[in-house]
Amino acid sequence: MTAAPLWAQTADQILGQIARDGLGPGDRLPAERELCERLDVSRVTLRKALVELDERGLVTPSHGRGWFVAVPPPATRDWPQELESFTATARRKNLTASSLVLTQEVRPATLDEAEALELPAGTPLLHLRRVRLLNGVRVAVDSSLVAAAAAPGLEEMDFTEASLFTELAARGVALGRSDVAIEARPADADLAGHLEVAEGSPVLHLDQVIVAPSGQPVMLSVVAYAGSRYRLRTSFTPG
Repeated sequence: MTAAPLWAQTADQILGQIARDGLGPGDRLPAERELCERLDVSRVTLRKALVELDERGLVTPSHGRGWFVAVPPPATRDWPQELESFTATARRKNLTASSLVLTQEVRPATLDEAEALELPAGTPLLHLRRVRLLNGVRVAVDSSLVAAAAAPGLEEMDFTEASLFTELAARGVALGRSDVAIEARPADADLAGHLEVAEGSPVLHLDQVIVAPSGQPVMLSVVAYAGSRYRLRTSFTPG
């Protein structure tokens, strides 16, 4: 049996440390430097473990204050009101996320892509296109673009199970918010083939620009959900 990656082992150790320290929801974890010393791991490994636990909804960061034991969300929550990865959403719903990688390459940014990311045209971008699955069912096709220099090594990652959000955070790329346009479209032949639906079937396109807390665009993403397999539910309150 292959041993779990060091960051995954570290995540389990952090949970054990939380239990030993008697920490409850809302309590602050020890500082990262102290955790590194206690667990005998590097800051990079620790950060990746913490981000993984954040994705699982077990801990949460607070800018400038450190990490805290997460407060469980209300049981009625169905759709996140905050920026959340596909993998984290799946885990929150007790589903297993996986991917079929269609494209994983570094290529120059087009004029439109460069303008959206506020980068010079021709800047190397990582293009990652995946079929996203929930419990083995094809739910969406996700096409993402991120500046290669901002997150070196992503072109070598195995994204069949890895989360792009987690890998970006582990490399110090902070995600602040996502500006999203949602539109219903018919599936073309290529998309229908990847989703295993009939050509012309309704798909829900989420076209988003994800920006850092500073406001700098970090990632472009277009996610096409099979209309018969995915439901977006949220709440609106008076302004």
